[in-house]
Amino acid sequence: MSDDIWGYHPTSGYEQGIDLIGYKVEATDGHIGKIDKHSEDVGSAHLVVDTGVWIFGKHVLLPAGTIKRIDTVEEKVYVNRTKEQIKAAPEFDEAKYGSEPTYLEQFARYYNQPHM
Repeated sequence: MSDDIWGYHPTSGYEQGIDLIGYKVEATDGHIGKIDKHSEDVGSAHLVVDTGVWIFGKHVLLPAGTIKRIDTVEEKVYVNRTKEQIKAAPEFDEAKYGSEPTYLEQFARYYNQPHM
């Protein structure tokens, strides 16, 4: 389902098995950081982006549905959110991600689509 926030859009250029770790992430209005982790899990595919000094080392989670385009030559991922929208997103917490089954729901709410 192409409008699912947790799935890669068919036009994004995503190919299963591609290693996105280390790719730069570009918001609609500029660079926001590098991919620290990514998940291909069906129904919860996402990126974890290290924003570095831009927002003081915060890690943010971006559902796969926010990805507009993946450029494997330049190693960049373009997302359809602004820097401000990403800055205001809930901070990613590795411990909660691993232990709370409903953890991703806050991101689904923030990015305006319920998590299935």
